[in-house]
Amino acid sequence: MALSIIAIILSYLLGSISFSVVLAKLLKGIDIRQHGSGNAGATNTLRILGKGPAILVLILDVLKGVAAIGLGKWLGGDNEWIPALCGISAIIGHNWPLYFHFRGGKGIATTIGVMVTMSFLPALYAGIVAILLIVLTRYVSLGSLVFVALTPVFLAILGNTGPIFWTSLIICLFAFWRHRSNITKIVQGRENKIGSGGPKGGKGIVK
Repeated sequence: MALSIIAIILSYLLGSISFSVVLAKLLKGIDIRQHGSGNAGATNTLRILGKGPAILVLILDVLKGVAAIGLGKWLGGDNEWIPALCGISAIIGHNWPLYFHFRGGKGIATTIGVMVTMSFLPALYAGIVAILLIVLTRYVSLGSLVFVALTPVFLAILGNTGPIFWTSLIICLFAFWRHRSNITKIVQGRENKIGSGGPKGGKGIVK
């Protein structure tokens, strides 16, 4: 039990490493949350710092989710809930980071890492639909929300209604809550699209 609790805490602390904030500070000496959209994620990194740093942030944020699941499996024994809780903790850390006054990103990249590691095929199927939707609509935020919404659907279709399924539902709620402003903009037709421009000519990427 003690090791399981340690794994969950470490996952939160890992998730709290906001790579967009760190890179912006290192490269430009700025707090990225005070520029562009104010979001500490890969999209805003693209707008402010450019493609290279944005891709790096995206990869590192995904790896936080992968590492959290690995911690849960390593320290949690055979308990399926521990990796699931570690994944949730990493996403919470990304969204509300301890080291950066609880102002983080929106958690999709870390969610991808968590869900692909826990349930590859359902996440893959959801990801394919999300990518197709992004290509058709050019709304990355919409694709992100479809990804988190469809992952539990595919899990249920494939017969997985255990801890991973419930974890995906919780993660889905997190994502919709963090994207509530994006949802409003989509409904009103004000959401930025891929290639629509913005600071630094930024294009959409996973937040």
